Amino acid sequence: MRPRWASYAAVSAARGIRWAEGCYARGATWHFDDGGGNWADLRWHSRSEAVLIGYDHEYSETYFDAAADYFGRRETDLFAGVPSWWKHAVSGYIDRQRRNGEWIGFVYGFDGSCWSRADYTEPDGFDALGLPFASDATCSARIADLLNSWNPHDHATSHTVASLLSRGHTLDRSTADSMFGARSLDSDAAMAAANAFTPPPRDVH
Repeated sequence: MRPRWASYAAVSAARGIRWAEGCYARGATWHFDDGGGNWADLRWHSRSEAVLIGYDHEYSETYFDAAADYFGRRETDLFAGVPSWWKHAVSGYIDRQRRNGEWIGFVYGFDGSCWSRADYTEPDGFDALGLPFASDATCSARIADLLNSWNPHDHATSHTVASLLSRGHTLDRSTADSMFGARSLDSDAAMAAANAFTPPPRDVH
């Protein structure tokens, strides 16, 4: 996921600050939002453990913690039966939900080898959110769409997008200039955004 998330962030940052705020890595947090109120963050707990948390305001039908009281719905416990470190990793999000109504629709944990979630049946909005980083094919298509919408006269080929994805969080000057400089986009911002996608140097819990 890291090369794809980094590549998408690079494209966003190359376009400008407004776009860069929708996809970035800062410290132990990797962020994505679609500009319409739907979002997902990956929070590192250690170098091998992370939690993916987010919300889709149209399709998340889970009502966790304070959301159940606010909407008068039955609560879905997104942390039922999961390791205790999950909740610790995203405690700030739970606090913000209680204070500001920044709702949480889904929580997935990565233990270093596989992803899992609590056992529930309600749609949590994860699939509807359609993260650009779900697969190489999805990410390539989304990146090409962005580049072509900004400059339809300089069509992004599958080869150029594949070059970007192959570099991912190790994006270098030559690849950045070839991808972005030729399109009058900001190569420096792209490299900085991509290179920020590194796991924390030590456990962060």
